Amino acid sequence: MPVEWLKQEWRKRGLLKRVQLSVSGCLGPCDVPNVVAIVTPTKTVWLGNISRRDQYQSLLDWASRSKNLGCAVDIPSELLVHLLEDPVSL
Repeated sequence: MPVEWLKQEWRKRGLLKRVQLSVSGCLGPCDVPNVVAIVTPTKTVWLGNISRRDQYQSLLDWASRSKNLGCAVDIPSELLVHLLEDPVSL
C-alpha cells in the first residue's frame, strides 16, 4: 500500500483541511483488507480491498474533484466494485 505517497499527494493538493485522510490498520470490517471509509455530510461509503496504486490515485482524484467543487462528488465507477455494506448500519 503506497501510504506515504498518498499522504504526500494529499498534502500537495491542499486536501488536509477539506477532505480528512486517516490511515488505519483496521477501520471497522477487519475481516476485509485495506478498507477505506469515505465520509460525506450525507453518507459514509465503505470500500474494501483497495491496495493498488491506481486505486489510490482514483481516491486522490476523487478528493481533489470534491474539494474543487465544494461538495462530495460520486465515487469513481472503477472503485464501486469494492463497495462494502456499511458495517455501522448492520
